[in-house]
Amino acid sequence: MFLQKFLGFLGKDLAMDLGTANTLLYTTQDGIVLNEPSVVALDARSGKPIAVGKEAKEFLGRTPERIRAIRPMKDGVIADFEVTKEMISFFIRKVIKGFNIIKPRIAICVPTGITQVEKRAVIESAHQAGAREVSLVEEPMAAAIGAGLPIEAPIGNMVVDIGGGTTEVAVISLSAIAYAESVRIAGDEMNEAIQRHLQKKFQLLIGENMAESIKIKIGSAMPMDETLLMDISGKNMITGTPCTLEVDDAVIRDAIRDPVMAIVNAIRRALEKTPPELVGDIATNGLLLAGGGALLKGLDRLISQETKLAVHIDDDPLTTVVRGTGKTIDERARYKSVCIN
Repeated sequence: MFLQKFLGFLGKDLAMDLGTANTLLYTTQDGIVLNEPSVVALDARSGKPIAVGKEAKEFLGRTPERIRAIRPMKDGVIADFEVTKEMISFFIRKVIKGFNIIKPRIAICVPTGITQVEKRAVIESAHQAGAREVSLVEEPMAAAIGAGLPIEAPIGNMVVDIGGGTTEVAVISLSAIAYAESVRIAGDEMNEAIQRHLQKKFQLLIGENMAESIKIKIGSAMPMDETLLMDISGKNMITGTPCTLEVDDAVIRDAIRDPVMAIVNAIRRALEKTPPELVGDIATNGLLLAGGGALLKGLDRLISQETKLAVHIDDDPLTTVVRGTGKTIDERARYKSVCIN
């Protein structure tokens, strides 16, 4: 026991939500210590990182030829191994400053549909970035723990975690996932849908960051009480000149209808394939919405309307998963069974 405490004192244990859009880090001592975009800017000639996180995100769509700004995570898993390793190393060094005798133990949340190859890539990246021990937790399980759901009880709990690259739908009972589906449609797909719709309807080309800003400010899944308006700046694809256009929430709602309904249909499929006793529990308790996508205006009302279930949004949906992953390292003995490696 003394040795364990001594090692814990020398090296911080970390929980990581390695997301397609954002990476969050949690330590036992300080809670959430980092929340930055999963973006890396590289020197095109040497391949070395120039900027990581918030600074690198500002480079998207604005780089000269000698700089490449890329997102090394795709659909919730590693798309570029070397760049992901550099990004993880940068974030770990940023959180654990100075000299550390003991390398940290890291718990990382991953999508439920992750393959064995993708698991190995995540574990190897974390080891090469400086972790001495890596444990993996499935995202919906981490979300349920973070939201304080009674996962150990023989009761069905439904969790819908909408991130940047994936939407995780899971039914949890007795500390295990009874049914899960990982749909690779989430926040990024909505951003791309907005870009395509504005291009098709108004011949307006906009960048990735602008599309995300539009989604956050005036994006909605249901009609709003008041019309939301936003001035959008981009490039006219016919003349090539700068263009500013005022757009309302109805236009953006139309743009993101397909990805939103794909998420709703994934929830319906989960309910169809879940045993009736667990569905009865879900009918009583409702379902939990977590992840950045939970913040889309009116999404909870749309899901409730389509499924006839009560829908609860976690108090801080952007951090639900990393808080739950953090609890698995804070209470290692209690949550040992939820680790999948």
